[in-house]
Amino acid sequence: MASESDAEAVSSSKPDENSSIEIDDGILKRIEKNREKALLLRQAKLVAHPYAKPDNEKGVQGKVVKVGGSKVIDSGAGFLIEEDEEIEAAMCNIADNPAPIISTLPECLECKKEFKDSFLLQKFDYPACDECRDNDGKHSLITRTEAKQEYLLKDCDFDKREPALKYILRKNPHNVHWGEMKLYLQIQIEERALQVWGTEEALIEEREKRDVKRQGTKIKKFNKKIKQLRMEVRSSLYDKTQKASHTHKFGKDIYNEDDDTYTHTCTSCGFEETYEKM
Repeated sequence: MASESDAEAVSSSKPDENSSIEIDDGILKRIEKNREKALLLRQAKLVAHPYAKPDNEKGVQGKVVKVGGSKVIDSGAGFLIEEDEEIEAAMCNIADNPAPIISTLPECLECKKEFKDSFLLQKFDYPACDECRDNDGKHSLITRTEAKQEYLLKDCDFDKREPALKYILRKNPHNVHWGEMKLYLQIQIEERALQVWGTEEALIEEREKRDVKRQGTKIKKFNKKIKQLRMEVRSSLYDKTQKASHTHKFGKDIYNEDDDTYTHTCTSCGFEETYEKM
């Protein structure tokens, strides 16, 4: 066991709480220097976001180093950033002046309201909503053949003239084995006809001319068939029982202006023959 003298010696070695301890100036300077090093080391470990910008300056924070002869910024996050003033300026402009919000929804030509999607927009690229679609009027569908006949359009007016007209394919209702029909939008066909002919009056005038020409062609075909029928009937009236030695001696040719034919009569037997001169 420790003696009483040892206990007294230990108690005598403890400093008094009320007594002041004096520290050497060299120790204080060393403590302050270590504190500054610790602060610098702490700041070095706190790396800002590579695209963050401080309040007092613009650009990307980090240590500038040279790689391959060009300056780059070591972000401290595992990647390098090229030091480009133009890129930084563009980034600043993007951040300072955000782009305006622009609506991309189409506007209906009929009701002037925006809509997301519709049958006419999807199939014919025509901006009209489903509520304003007129199936029996200008938004009706017309076949390619009908459009060519009614509006006097050619194949090049459908496919080669810009912009090419859009269409949808449907099976032929008359016969499923026939080729598919191409259906076009009525209002787009009318607009294309105005592009080709200029005005509606010019289209109507050309249509009338073609109708007259078509009617004249029909009349000529009809007259030609009538002439052929008359010649067949008249030739059947000839008496084939006559002697073969008989030779007709025709008189003067008579011109028939109505059917553009000529007629001559045999002076001996009275046989009459009608013919056309080439």
